[in-house]
Amino acid sequence: MKRTASAFWEGGIKDGKGKISSESGVLKEVPYSFSKRFGEERGTNPEELIGAAHSGCFAMAFSGELEKLKLKADSINVTAQVTIGKEGEGFSISDVHLNVNASVPSATYDQVQKAANSAKENCPVSKLLNANITMNLQFQENSYQPSM
Repeated sequence: MKRTASAFWEGGIKDGKGKISSESGVLKEVPYSFSKRFGEERGTNPEELIGAAHSGCFAMAFSGELEKLKLKADSINVTAQVTIGKEGEGFSISDVHLNVNASVPSATYDQVQKAANSAKENCPVSKLLNANITMNLQFQENSYQPSM
């Protein structure tokens, strides 16, 4: 399976501008620029898109890991905070922090933590990133009934 996205850029690094598109059409000539990336101008940037990809990938992987434990989440909300900083002559993504809030009926915290840790290590986007990936997990037990 292969997925495709493309970018067009014109001009210099600081005064230039570009457009990002995806094969599915969800992104179609979405503008991006230096000021959208490093400033306060509204619009998308590569780090935001990586955060969206990592959040979505992690949520799906987490759901799969829960199913391996015969559990199913009512909901999983994930926010990825991507940190980019100066490194030598250029920049690098040094860290990604995942904030995870999950509602999983009939689960224990240990089960949910195990599934979340496995998803963090094994989702394809986590494997792709050469960054320190951390996670904060909040979990609602809902209808957990201890076995007698």
